[in-house]
Amino acid sequence: MNGTLLGITIYVLAQLAIGAWVARRIRTEEDYLLAGRKLGYGLAIFTIFATWFGAETCIGAAGAIYESGLSGGSADPFGYALCLFLMGAIFAVPLWRRRLTTLADLFRQRFSPGVERLAVLLMVPTSLLWAAAQIRAFGQVISASSGLGVQLTITIAAAVVIVYTVSGGLLADAITDLVQGCALIIGLALVFGAIMLGDGMDAVASIPAERLAILGNGEIPWYEVAESWAIPVFGSVVAAELVTRVIATRTHVVARNSCLIASGVYLAVGLVPVTIGLIGAQYLPGLEHPEQVLPLIAQQHLGPLLYALFAGALLSAILSTVDSTLLVSSSLLSHNIVVPLAPHITEVWKVRVARIGVAVFGVLAYVMALHAEGVYALVEQASAFGSSGIVVIVTFGLFTRRGGPASAIASLLAGVVVWVLGSYVMGLSWAYLAALAASVCAYLLTALVERFELPDFATAGAE
Repeated sequence: MNGTLLGITIYVLAQLAIGAWVARRIRTEEDYLLAGRKLGYGLAIFTIFATWFGAETCIGAAGAIYESGLSGGSADPFGYALCLFLMGAIFAVPLWRRRLTTLADLFRQRFSPGVERLAVLLMVPTSLLWAAAQIRAFGQVISASSGLGVQLTITIAAAVVIVYTVSGGLLADAITDLVQGCALIIGLALVFGAIMLGDGMDAVASIPAERLAILGNGEIPWYEVAESWAIPVFGSVVAAELVTRVIATRTHVVARNSCLIASGVYLAVGLVPVTIGLIGAQYLPGLEHPEQVLPLIAQQHLGPLLYALFAGALLSAILSTVDSTLLVSSSLLSHNIVVPLAPHITEVWKVRVARIGVAVFGVLAYVMALHAEGVYALVEQASAFGSSGIVVIVTFGLFTRRGGPASAIASLLAGVVVWVLGSYVMGLSWAYLAALAASVCAYLLTALVERFELPDFATAGAE
């Protein structure tokens, strides 16, 4: 086991070295946040694939499916693969053509600086929850590989992630995503192949039918099924992490096609953790930490050297995702809140402010990771918090002229208030659907008021 831990350490150090080497090319805020808008197909596909393919797929979804069967994985990989497809098919081109630096720029361009700032306040917690999920998963993998306590390994994971992210930027993230994506696909293929060459086929054939029902055998109410799909699809389709990668591509064609291809890759690769989660109860019944099912089964079926390769690949995928979330949190705060307060700030200081933000948000994500119930819970909260209003105003803002600043603010506030009340006060199992409906209604009703607002007769008379 010490050899495995040593192999993981060497792998992580190699990733840190790649990030540090690429970071030397960073000169401007656009370099740091958007890789100079130069991503081609190779980097774009893998970095979009890596946006969501990390802890929630390999650790969270496998654990949820281990506990609940296929219905536990409606969000991942199926929901997030659909999310990437919708981004490519609908949103990628118009977003790219806006020449944004962050998603919040759209709200300033289309609505007002006030909408921009409110959106930042709602999007930053979402990115922090994503980062916390990745850090917790990182700790779970190290714990399963070393025998160390989960809290200690989460602390180690947070330290590594913060250093890795501060040194890089989107270009470093994209390049390491290419390396990490290939390594992860190879690692998962090794695990899957080892299982299937053993007694895996028998294990798959003996999966109880009830564990294969993705909609829960009709036992789950339709609105709860709809909720489980709405959160990953509508909650993440215009998430700031994904939008950042889309607008960093070289052309709008690359942006669209990269999302569509990444969607297919995501689903294909994501079926490996799904399968392992389904058969995991046969290999490791009664796990205290179901989220450890994937690394533990890999440990059973691979030798020390191959397991070190697999664990390193898994950790690298988590690193690539947490890098994105911390970078987005910092970019929203630095570019949309801090930099406008100092209009004469230099490019060097813009990059420094962004890096300081990464470190601060990394510490906050670490605290969240320590106190979370699990990776999957963190991911669901991240996708749902505030996102109903965001997807509504992005859709209306991009594709219609209906509504102004008041409509956008009403939609954002209605969505988050209804979701918080529904989730934590009323205990609704369909709180996100309610928030989405409230956001749409608030936007349309306020837009109607804005459109038919009575004229200012005093001003008209003066004219």
